Amino acid sequence: MNILRHILLGIGLVALPPASVAQNGNNSSYSRFGLGTMADQSQTFNRGMGGVALGLRSGDRVNILNPASYSAIDSLTFLFDVGMSAQFGTQSMGGKSASVRNASLTNVNAGFRVAKGVGVSFGFVPYTSIGYSFESEGYVGDTYTGTKPITSKSYYTGNGGLHQLYIGAGWNPFANLSIGANISYVWGDYQHYITQSFYEGSTITNDYSNQNILYSADLSSYKLDLGLQYPIRISKDDQLTLGLTYSLGHTMNGDASQLRYTSTGDSTEIIAPKAFDMPHTFGAGLAWNHKGKLKIAADANIEKWADCKAPIAGKSNDSYTSTTGNYLDRTRIAVGAEFLPRGNQKASKYWETVYYRVGLNYSTPYLKVNGQDGPNEIGASIGAGIPLSSKRMSGRSFINVSAEWKHRRPSASNMIKENYFMINLGVTFNEDWFSQWKIN
Repeated sequence: MNILRHILLGIGLVALPPASVAQNGNNSSYSRFGLGTMADQSQTFNRGMGGVALGLRSGDRVNILNPASYSAIDSLTFLFDVGMSAQFGTQSMGGKSASVRNASLTNVNAGFRVAKGVGVSFGFVPYTSIGYSFESEGYVGDTYTGTKPITSKSYYTGNGGLHQLYIGAGWNPFANLSIGANISYVWGDYQHYITQSFYEGSTITNDYSNQNILYSADLSSYKLDLGLQYPIRISKDDQLTLGLTYSLGHTMNGDASQLRYTSTGDSTEIIAPKAFDMPHTFGAGLAWNHKGKLKIAADANIEKWADCKAPIAGKSNDSYTSTTGNYLDRTRIAVGAEFLPRGNQKASKYWETVYYRVGLNYSTPYLKVNGQDGPNEIGASIGAGIPLSSKRMSGRSFINVSAEWKHRRPSASNMIKENYFMINLGVTFNEDWFSQWKIN
């Protein structure tokens, strides 16, 4: 069956080696803090719409950001969505800049209807990502002869992140009301290294004891997301859908560790037990649908990170404890639109079957950087849903492509400014699994 080939394709993408797909999909220096950079869990179809999702419901798409939408999945099809992203960017501070690039798998999702008004979805999405490398240099003094300056260089590198496997269901119990839930297993780890070297002039020397630190954690937890959708018929041609979501906050399993070690072999380890929390999250969205031709949507999300714990080292690195006060409540606002030229009417030209998309989003930081608020983020995107043309799948399966620009604007002059351009590519397969064949 064709669907088997599509599932094998998705499994193959997940299993690609690190040389082909970056494991963390991130090059941001800000991923050094907290749990890393929060992943955009949008699917390939709504990345071109600024990431709006909470009020969107359709029978030919999997929308995991509001599980109540699963109840709208078409009764005859099996949906499979896989997406990837390539990222190109620059980081700049103090007149200096560096280029970064990477690629990552953004989602693998499937969905189908199991009964009237009941849809099911399962899949994989990233939750956070960590990936950075930079250095700092400081003057220590001169050699005893006074002929060469002694400098200390510290190298900062980090990698890791959290991943999310989920299964969920949406149910339309009566009238227009739909409710849904995702239950997820979240797991991952991180390593943050600070390594030190001393130089006499331009020559590295081992005459001094290097002070190195490794921060690490191996984390796991569950994640529960609830959703509600209520479409309201405004007129014959117009429908407004309200979407609400809630995610349960709680303490994660896993300890955090600070290991200090020197070039002479001395080491000291401090453990911070159950060091991280996941936040309570609230979301609300509206989506207006006009004749199936034009959709305009808006979302607002609040993540209550300020109440969550995170480990922090003492000023002299002689302590490592998990406390609140290291995070900020994060707000994300997104607006987007999608245009299908012929809407619900039969299209006569190929370009009339293409979905055209545009969107904007803005989010405040969830983390603090050395006691200061982290960077705000502004994003803009355009995209298209291009139908695959074959006798069997014409107008049903799509290639989704979008281009995104993101700007992380620091709150202080001594922070790094980041600009990213991303190309997102995905395929939504819509297979006729449950059609009944008739023999004449």
